[in-house]
Amino acid sequence: MNPKQKVAAGFLVFRRLGKEIQYLLLQTSYGENHWSPPKGHVDPGETELQTALRETEEEAGLKESDFTMYTEFQRTLNYEVQGKPKRVVYWLSELKNPSTPVTLSDEHIDFKWLNLPQALNYVEKYKDFQQVLNDADTFIKSNL
Repeated sequence: MNPKQKVAAGFLVFRRLGKEIQYLLLQTSYGENHWSPPKGHVDPGETELQTALRETEEEAGLKESDFTMYTEFQRTLNYEVQGKPKRVVYWLSELKNPSTPVTLSDEHIDFKWLNLPQALNYVEKYKDFQQVLNDADTFIKSNL
């Protein structure tokens, strides 16, 4: 592992409303106010999965007991942020009760539950993350 590389982890959270699958995206309160799933940097001594659980609770108010994890679905993205390498690991999780409220931290200003076409539109600048969404949608429809 590159010691200069930042490592982050999070969950791509989805819910089912009838037959529709919706993905949770949060809008950041900083930078370009981009949209992404709950995620954050790995703290010393933490596993990436522990980070994903902590960040999902901190940023969206969703506890591990609120969702079912599908850790067999894992995607890793590698890209640069301000010229520095970053690796982000995502797992998939399904909200057990689709009406569980989302509670934002001060790192975010908005959240939306979006179907796949809407979600792809919100993250259109990030082709690699669009692929994660497409892969997740295929996985859900094929396996869950």
